[in-house]
Amino acid sequence: MESVIKYPLSTEKSLRLMESENKLIFAVEKKATKKDIKKALEEMYKIKIVRVTTHVDPHGIKRAYVKLSEETPAIDLATQLGLM
Repeated sequence: MESVIKYPLSTEKSLRLMESENKLIFAVEKKATKKDIKKALEEMYKIKIVRVTTHVDPHGIKRAYVKLSEETPAIDLATQLGLM
């Protein structure tokens, strides 16, 4: 499962989404499905995920926009990951 998630992204956009929409952004393996991403993150960090949307940027990096449930503040997980 570790190979599905590459690393969390810490950009201005990701910080804004974290505060306004309780979302985190991760760079993920290009072949990973939304189900793979959700399962990997829930197992790795013991969190509840509402929705996963993906996007492949022009550089070929696949990003997963992960909407966390209300009982899991994105800022808490970002602090745990060292993004804050």
